[in-house]
Amino acid sequence: MEEWVDVLNENGAPTAKVVLKSEAHEKGIFHATVHIWFYTKNGKVLLQQRGEQKKTFPLLWDVSVAGHVMAGEAISDAALREIQEEIGLSITKNKLQKLGVFKSVQEHHKNLLDCEYHHTFLCLLEKEIHELRKQKEEVKDLKLIPLQKFAEETWGIANPKPYVPHDKEYYAAVIKSIKRSL
Repeated sequence: MEEWVDVLNENGAPTAKVVLKSEAHEKGIFHATVHIWFYTKNGKVLLQQRGEQKKTFPLLWDVSVAGHVMAGEAISDAALREIQEEIGLSITKNKLQKLGVFKSVQEHHKNLLDCEYHHTFLCLLEKEIHELRKQKEEVKDLKLIPLQKFAEETWGIANPKPYVPHDKEYYAAVIKSIKRSL
């Protein structure tokens, strides 16, 4: 079943129009997504390896949970839905720590231009990783890595090839915010 998404303007403001997600990606129409970064009390970050069948960045490591905001859906509701779908975890809104909204434009090929606003949250992971349930169609694997190693591999001097290529500023904001939360 194809999802409908709200159309946003160049600055991320709603336009009162909706399109199919496939059309938004085909034509480079701005729309909203959610990113949720889970971290542990002992300074580790939960990473998701994207599924083999994903159209963009298959098998690369990425944000703990991510997904599209459906038309008419509240941002926080989309975050809670995606967390439940992708890792089988039920949490309440008050557990989400809003980090910010990040504009992202990535041209994958001629017919796939992602123009998105990532509504980004942090969340303390209060379960053990083996208690999480991966959504088979979306998630190949999950792992916890030390925040320092994650910082070096995405923002520092290391080679970020195993990761989805988000802007360094985005990764820096996530890493700094997790450090402040510890």
